[in-house]
Amino acid sequence: MSETVPMLDSLGALGAALRVQGSRVGVGELLAAHRALEAVDCCSREESRLALRAVLCSDRGDLSRFELAFAAVFGSGQVADDGNPLEELGTIARQALPRAAIPGSAAPAPGAAEESTAVPAAWSDVELLREKDFSHYTEAEMALARELIARLARRGPTRLSRRTRPVRRRRGHQPDLRRVLRASLRTGGDPVHRHWRAPRRRPRPVVLVCDVSGSMTPYARMLLQYLQASVAARRRVEAFAFGTRLTRITNELEGRDHDRALTRAAAAVSDFSGGTRIGAALAELNRVHGRRIGRGAVIVILSDGWDRGDPELLGAEMARLRRSAHRLVWLNPLAAHPDFEPLTRGMRAAVPHTDELLAGNSLASLEELASILEEI
Repeated sequence: MSETVPMLDSLGALGAALRVQGSRVGVGELLAAHRALEAVDCCSREESRLALRAVLCSDRGDLSRFELAFAAVFGSGQVADDGNPLEELGTIARQALPRAAIPGSAAPAPGAAEESTAVPAAWSDVELLREKDFSHYTEAEMALARELIARLARRGPTRLSRRTRPVRRRRGHQPDLRRVLRASLRTGGDPVHRHWRAPRRRPRPVVLVCDVSGSMTPYARMLLQYLQASVAARRRVEAFAFGTRLTRITNELEGRDHDRALTRAAAAVSDFSGGTRIGAALAELNRVHGRRIGRGAVIVILSDGWDRGDPELLGAEMARLRRSAHRLVWLNPLAAHPDFEPLTRGMRAAVPHTDELLAGNSLASLEELASILEEI
């Protein structure tokens, strides 16, 4: 019985590590994992790993997540070297996850008690990463945050369409004359049964414009992940990057392969970590891509507002952009500081034309952006 409790805690920790990466692991899968360990030789680390992988992975994407979670909970089973990609993830996970007694993991220190105390078998994505500044993320934390960003990217604005759909309730809807006439054929031509239609909801266009200049380097990588997840998750999303010039990267960010999409975008943008000319970039957005953006889109600008260009040009282009947009939202990582005030020339010119000014430095700020987009 003393070995069962630590094992149950470790299986719970493994399930939590998979859930935080986006895998669907519930009580049924954990019970199946317990039965799978009983059916194999638990003295073999490889057999235990394969048995757990068979019952906890439901698609191809879960395989890589399982390997990361298994190494984080049970150890890598070998002496880590400088090239071990699981080393950082294991360091983070060991701060919150219990270690298990599967053979192959590190042996307990001499003189340690045989019975381990119960430890809460989870690490919370909200507790660990939600409020943490993007500039302080490690490589392993960026990988863990990828699934959380993908969930937020699925939340977007909608609008009422001219197309309608059948509904049951009458409240505020128009009558469906075609269905009423068709139903009256069964009642001798009398329209006894009433039918109604209501407008459909369609995705509202979203335009994401990300600053990749030198001052945004600590945040640009995570914000580009949000751009890629938004383009891959929803329709009618346009993505742009700018430093000294504007580059459309929507086509480069398409596809399910996150790493390849970001590699293509990095190759397309030639002014990473350079200067900033926000006014000139918005001028090109208005004149060159204005027809592609159209009217009624939600435009989100992700920048710290440090601009080397003319502030009057920036103010004029912001005013023009605001007239064609449904809502204009600005995400500034510097706005997370409690004493922040828009004192730079760029922000002073942009704020009068901005509907919302949010901090873009953490998952919490992206969650706030997602909530605003859903309410639009």
